[in-house]
Amino acid sequence: MGTVSRGFTGRRSSADIKLPPGQYLTTDFPVLSAGPTPHVPLDRWEFVIDDGTNVLRKWDWKSFRELPTETITVDIHCVTRWSKLSTSWEGVSLDTMLAEVKTDASYAMARSYGDYTTNLPLKDLSNKQAWIAFRFNGQDLAPEHGGPARLLVPHLYFWKSAKWVRGMTLMHQDNPGFWEGLGYHIYGDPWKEQRYSGDE
Repeated sequence: MGTVSRGFTGRRSSADIKLPPGQYLTTDFPVLSAGPTPHVPLDRWEFVIDDGTNVLRKWDWKSFRELPTETITVDIHCVTRWSKLSTSWEGVSLDTMLAEVKTDASYAMARSYGDYTTNLPLKDLSNKQAWIAFRFNGQDLAPEHGGPARLLVPHLYFWKSAKWVRGMTLMHQDNPGFWEGLGYHIYGDPWKEQRYSGDE
C-alpha cells in the first residue's frame, strides 16, 4: 500500500486542495539543480552510510535493488514556490536501510554524486517519511530528476530530497549542507514557510 501525504487520497476537487503558504500548483516537473547533472553508471553506483569515520552499511546497485521496495504517492513542494500533487515513486524506505545501523546520532548529512549535500534530522528519515527512490511515474528515474536514485523526503522542501544520492553521514550535531550554508533554512518545513535562515 502506498503512502499518501497530508491525508489526501483519490481524485481531488479544487476545494480539497490545501497547499503550503506561498505555493502554486504545477503539472510540470521543473528541473532545478545546483550544478551539472552527473551520469552515474549502475555498475559504479553505491550507497554508503557512515559515521564520519567508519562505514556502517554499504550497498552496490545490485544489493540495493534486492531490498524490499514500496510505491509511494506524495505531494512535493519546491522552495521556488511550485507544488506538484500526487506524485508516484518507487523506492526503498530509509527505515529498511537504517534497520541494522546502531547509532546514537541525531542528524544525517545526505551526500550526492556531484558533491551536493543537505542536512536532515535522523527522525525525519524514519517512520515511513523518507525513501531512496529510483522510479517516478512507473519509469526509471531520469538523470535530470536525480536518477539513478535520489532521496525522497516529501514533508520538507524538495531541496532536502537530494538528487543523485550516494550516501549519508550520521552526525551528533546539525551542520548545514550546500544550500543551508548559503542561507536556506536549516530544516525547511513548507507548512511553516521555512525558506531562508531568518524564517521561524
